[in-house]
Amino acid sequence: MSTLLRLLIVEDSEDDALLLVRELERGGYEALFERVQTPAQMAAALDAQSWDLVVSDYSMPQFSGSAALALCQRRKLDVPFIIVSGRIGEEIAVEMMRAGAHDYVMKDDLARLVPAVERELRAAQEREIHRRAEAARAHLASIVETCEDAIISNTLDGTILSWNAGAERTYGYSADEMIGRSISLLIPSARRGELLEIRESIERGERMERIETIRLRKDGRPIDISTTVSPLKDAEGRVRGASIVDRDTTQRRLQELERLKLITELTDALARAKTLDGMLPICASCKKIRNDEGYWELVETYIRNRSNADFTHGICPDCVRTLYPEIGNKPIPTSEIVAKNF
Repeated sequence: MSTLLRLLIVEDSEDDALLLVRELERGGYEALFERVQTPAQMAAALDAQSWDLVVSDYSMPQFSGSAALALCQRRKLDVPFIIVSGRIGEEIAVEMMRAGAHDYVMKDDLARLVPAVERELRAAQEREIHRRAEAARAHLASIVETCEDAIISNTLDGTILSWNAGAERTYGYSADEMIGRSISLLIPSARRGELLEIRESIERGERMERIETIRLRKDGRPIDISTTVSPLKDAEGRVRGASIVDRDTTQRRLQELERLKLITELTDALARAKTLDGMLPICASCKKIRNDEGYWELVETYIRNRSNADFTHGICPDCVRTLYPEIGNKPIPTSEIVAKNF
């Protein structure tokens, strides 16, 4: 199966260009090509699409191989550039290679063309993989550096290897102060046993996730930390150290304690407000009750403020006979008594 190749040919001779294409097709390539012979044509072709390979003659009436190479370089294109010429000496070839051309092939030795193309395409692919890897590393480094959490790496014996800006904010130490020192500097003496537990887990290749613990800042202040520790392995899979992500949970912990305190206080207050028990000091005459502040309240006010009870007012039969003697001993329905509200 043929390999698709997007080929830009800088050549004033159409026949020579077709010879190049035929040679590449014999080598297993399907060439989608465009031939250009002036700077303007080449610039337009470079703008129109991306190319896998540029093959250029060295000497042309309106253009040159060195000018074509310079045009690619000004656009910062990392595309294999191969000189194919019948009028180039070894000295000029070396000069072109120094200028940035990737290879050169003589027109009377086109058998070298396919191997040269294969080699340069592989090299270009490797460069692209390397660029992507570098970009990914730079992106990851940027994430690590700007992360609010403390991100630290250390060897198995606890020697700190890296220390991000989040670690500086969390612990108060700069990277220069901590790199090369022991991670034990951050651990309270009462928790030094954690180091051994963490190391044993890491050596077994185990990840310790979101462990709630205490660490020390540079000023000696203890802070609540949620830590995740993961093993760092080399290319052979052997554990060489640990990566640590520490999150300062001190503020969250204080908020939780404040919330629990508030809940407790409200629960206690509700229990006190809605419960009546014990001895109640009540006036033998007006029947008012003395409250907790020493003031005397109506019974209904006192009970309403300290329970879920409420009152509906009416007159009992005894009071009706006392207050309304004209009614006398005539029985009055309860509904009518309750209706006489005040």
